[in-house]
Amino acid sequence: MFSQIKRLGTDTAVYGISTIVARLLNFLLVPFYTNIFDPSSYGIVATVYSYIAICAIFYSYGLESAYFRFASGKEVGSEKENFSTPFISILLSGIIFSSLLIYFAVPVTHVFQISTSLYKLIYYSAAILFFDVLTVIPFAALRLQRKAKIFASLKIINIVVTVGLNFLTVFKLRWGVEGIFFSNFAASLLTFILLLPTISKNFTLRFHPLLYKDLLKFGLPLIPVGLSGIALNIADRPILKMLVDDSAVGIYQANYRLAIFMNLFTGMFEYAWRPFFLSHAKNPDAKMLFSRVMTYFLLATSAILLFLSFFLGDIIQWEIFGRHILHPKYWGGLKIVPWVLVGYIFSGIGTNLNAGIQIEKKTMYLLPTSLSGSITNIALNFLLIPIFGIMGAAYATTVGYAMVAITLYVVVQKFYYIEYEFLRIGKLVLTVAIAFIIYSVFQLSISMKLILLISWFISLFALNFFNKEELAKMRSLVFKKKS
Repeated sequence: MFSQIKRLGTDTAVYGISTIVARLLNFLLVPFYTNIFDPSSYGIVATVYSYIAICAIFYSYGLESAYFRFASGKEVGSEKENFSTPFISILLSGIIFSSLLIYFAVPVTHVFQISTSLYKLIYYSAAILFFDVLTVIPFAALRLQRKAKIFASLKIINIVVTVGLNFLTVFKLRWGVEGIFFSNFAASLLTFILLLPTISKNFTLRFHPLLYKDLLKFGLPLIPVGLSGIALNIADRPILKMLVDDSAVGIYQANYRLAIFMNLFTGMFEYAWRPFFLSHAKNPDAKMLFSRVMTYFLLATSAILLFLSFFLGDIIQWEIFGRHILHPKYWGGLKIVPWVLVGYIFSGIGTNLNAGIQIEKKTMYLLPTSLSGSITNIALNFLLIPIFGIMGAAYATTVGYAMVAITLYVVVQKFYYIEYEFLRIGKLVLTVAIAFIIYSVFQLSISMKLILLISWFISLFALNFFNKEELAKMRSLVFKKKS
């Protein structure tokens, strides 16, 4: 089992390096933006990108997941037909969708909740969506073929170009928020160009009608699922704008981004998890393996939760070249971060539970489970934001993610039962809760917070969280390094 989990860890590490580098570079834009833009301008950017995320669901209409499912088993059509059939479909529909956005740019500004004077942002949005969707199947092919290094390199290049162009257009040329969208468009176009060799290698003009029917049958039900998932992820921004203002959205978005390190881990886990569970689905010990992965995932995310909750308030006050990591006018939103971190953990739990649905081809259950979270999130946003402001949005998002994880567990266990290690998970939750309560009640120095974090980890040994096999493995690793 350790060797199989090691493979997942290796793939997660490779994807993780690219994800960490890419998102850390992207994170550099947070202090950059918050030291240049006022919260209301930053709020406009956050709102438009929320609607871009919604549009992206329609652009891909579930074909990425469908490609993974059918290309991994090659049940219908050749390898190239499995690549080309969804790619051709996405190409043609992308041309249509982006043309419509460009033609109706001015009316669309009202839908995007921005001034008509910013209609050019719709042009950029249409271009970003088009070139991004053209990379969906090629990137999926690289993941399925386990070409993680190529995948990682291209992702890093995309972000480096985005960050570099942001500094040029926003700081040097003073293009304002338009510079942000131009930079994204240019990076998306370059990424598509760099993927042309991958596309050429896997592409054929043969379009497989029967395969396409199966792809749509699998993928189209994922559209409402995707919309529900996006609503869970970004509905708080448009609702904040509706109930408060752009400034609240800007402060919320900037502090939401501070949870980047949890987002990094859950994101790189998701990249590696799908190919992993599909490749091990038929193994006799698959369910035991998946259960252990859940435990290890929660252990890792618990450590990240405590570390960031303890030290993030100190870190953002550092000054680099006379600038704070987060401008003081955004500090009022720092209290949302622990809730966002917990929300990401529940999101990762949902990713883990999703394995049973994919393996058993029960995608019809994704919609009701996803809707349980998004409807809860939207309802709580309208209920709690007027009372608690941005904290209400954070509460709503966390509860929404928790609802998805709970309903997924109930549903998936009925047709793909896994005996999870609840005793160990309970010990983990208990120790994390105690550590967080101590941190919240007492005013601790940095050194005391570090001692508290170490004490939390030691308490896991005292409660026999680790089994004999894991303890032996840790001892062997320690002594191996010493020797």
